[in-house]
Amino acid sequence: MAEVVTKGTGEVERTADRAQLDVTFEAVGADRSEAVSTLNQRISAVEPLLETFEVRSRQLSAHDNWDNNQRVGSRAQQQYVIWVSDLDRLDDLLAGLVQAEPSWINGPSWALVDDGEAVREAQKEAVADALRRAEGYATALGRRLGPLLRIGDTEGGAGFSPKMMRGGASFEMAGPAGMVDQLALKAQQITVTAVCTAAWSLLD
Repeated sequence: MAEVVTKGTGEVERTADRAQLDVTFEAVGADRSEAVSTLNQRISAVEPLLETFEVRSRQLSAHDNWDNNQRVGSRAQQQYVIWVSDLDRLDDLLAGLVQAEPSWINGPSWALVDDGEAVREAQKEAVADALRRAEGYATALGRRLGPLLRIGDTEGGAGFSPKMMRGGASFEMAGPAGMVDQLALKAQQITVTAVCTAAWSLLD
């Protein structure tokens, strides 16, 4: 039995409804104990800011600094990964974090809290695209398209990517907290992609 195999692609866009911030605070000291103690003092003003947000991870690291095989003090770091689902509060959180003078802020990076509906819509469009292509080949051959024989994901199935637009920032010591609202950190559009491969029978 003759068959035709086609690949279909579906894409939908949804506005991101979650932001992720990656923040690092650093402190130095004569030894690791002093560096960690100083770091704890620095982040004492940070923890209250995060009480009503979802902190996905807190990671502490402390190490010695070396110069020509001689120890020249120590450095401690506290890294945070923060999820923000109430985007109306994002600017205020960023302003508070900047005011606490972190060594590094990266973000926001954007995501969807629940991508299920978007994935299903993209899959629906991918199947429709595969069907249109199959019908085109059948017509070109002077045949009729028969029943679907098999279908499956291609190239990993669903995928996600933010549209390339202004919406994120990566900065060291971004300056006065009041400048954050000038960065226009608006939620990006997330493109959800589904790719399928389908085989259809060809009828006389």
